[in-house]
Amino acid sequence: MSVLKEFKEFAVRGNVMDMAVGVIIGGAFGKIVTSLVNDIIMPLISKLTGGIDFTNLFINLGSEKYETLAAAKEAGAAVFAYGSFIQNVVDFLIIAFCIFLMIKGINRLAKKKKDDEPAPAPAEPSKEEVLLTEIRDLLKNNQK
Repeated sequence: MSVLKEFKEFAVRGNVMDMAVGVIIGGAFGKIVTSLVNDIIMPLISKLTGGIDFTNLFINLGSEKYETLAAAKEAGAAVFAYGSFIQNVVDFLIIAFCIFLMIKGINRLAKKKKDDEPAPAPAEPSKEEVLLTEIRDLLKNNQK
């Protein structure tokens, strides 16, 4: 079997296609969450903390003084950019919470759908099973 044929079989499997769709939607979802954090949540947090811009919080590890993180990075200075870390932690927490809510909703819908389905009727026993049950019952009665 050629490598190209094997790759084609692998690529068109349902799981691979589902994963590809998930990655694409995840990328788009990441952009939405990043915008939510950068454009809505962090400005509110900044307002509540007296105008602190988290993305510009840094500690210069060198002896030079820089007004902004961008200026320090442009100069090639070694910096400890803890504001960016805080920003990324907030991003992660929001994404994790959204995924939690989505999975919780999906599980609730799956449970509701399962509860709505009637229970399958028990299968009728085969002739062999009926005979074995009768033999077992006769043996039990004879032992008493």
